[in-house]
Amino acid sequence: MSSILSPALPTSSFPGTANASQEMAGRDSSLKPCDLLKKIREFTRSLLVDLSGGRSLSISLDRYRNYCTDPSGKCYCSSDLPKGKEILSLQRECHAYRLDVLLRVLHIVQQLLQENKHGSKRDIYYMHPSIFSEQAVVDRAINDICILLKCSRHNLNVASVGNGLVMGWLRFFEGGRKFDCIKSPCTVHPVPVHVEEVTGIMSIAEYILVVEKEAVFQRLANDKFCSTNRCIIITGRGYPDVSTRRFLRLLTEKLCLPAYCLVDCDPYGFDILTTYRFGSMQMAYDAKFMRVTELHWLGAFPSDSKKYCLPERCLLPLTAEDKRRAEGLLQRCYLQREEPQWRLELEMMLQGGVKFEIEALSVSSISFLSEMYIPSKIQGQLYI
Repeated sequence: MSSILSPALPTSSFPGTANASQEMAGRDSSLKPCDLLKKIREFTRSLLVDLSGGRSLSISLDRYRNYCTDPSGKCYCSSDLPKGKEILSLQRECHAYRLDVLLRVLHIVQQLLQENKHGSKRDIYYMHPSIFSEQAVVDRAINDICILLKCSRHNLNVASVGNGLVMGWLRFFEGGRKFDCIKSPCTVHPVPVHVEEVTGIMSIAEYILVVEKEAVFQRLANDKFCSTNRCIIITGRGYPDVSTRRFLRLLTEKLCLPAYCLVDCDPYGFDILTTYRFGSMQMAYDAKFMRVTELHWLGAFPSDSKKYCLPERCLLPLTAEDKRRAEGLLQRCYLQREEPQWRLELEMMLQGGVKFEIEALSVSSISFLSEMYIPSKIQGQLYI
């Protein structure tokens, strides 16, 4: 397997193997390509040294979790710290395949960095589709490489296919190209894919609104919501991609504006809310660079069905899968420790046994969200 990577190796040893992983410095989201190429060369040399010495190849990877299942909230979990280690060894068949994939993806990453090019996860998959078998295999390898090299995905020149959209009172540059949303605040723009290249952020907005769904985002665009409300609106079109989460995090840091999130009143909407707020388990190692700790939940709440007199036809029974997901969400320690009111609302949803979509709030008027629901929630501070 060592022949997969470049033979241009330095004489220093790399702390990514089982015996030296503790020596590596902490993660840095601003690493330069030359720094990563040096780490890759040191890592591959350490593998060759082990193999030539007759030692079994093994790699030590830190393991991260952004929550545990202690609902008391009395734990001391932190997604910023590793929760132990995982040793990948050729002695186990499943590990041998995983190591093979990791080294093949690492070789592709090395080429991207050397040639100063970017590629998507999908691009990488199609370089060896018969070996990788499915996209999830590549995704896992990329996460393993980020942990191994102590970096973020964008440092590897691996970009997500951007799904996010933005509009509102905002101006910024991406790679030298100017995006002036302020001239036409209701015009929709794609969220930047290369967020690290975004500079010159300027805004006269009063808040940031994150909406779960593209349909609601387009409803607000059609209603010219940003023309009458000084805000920035972002959607990740469902579960948000990395670029959308990083861009939202960047805006909240640079603009110091309050941020509100509007999701469906169902377990999936709640899960999306927690992804913005706390990060995802899959990328727990990078959570501190993507979570938005200042995010408020604007709705939709279970109590909104009675408050806004939603008819019975708008309320759907929770499915067995909905209930399983809600019960799993309730076990997450960070809810009790940091957002206990969110947990109470989720319990209320589970006890009530029904769910509804954001659009159901517009049953009385097509522009109810724009004209009444969102403004009254923000002005009356009816969020948590």
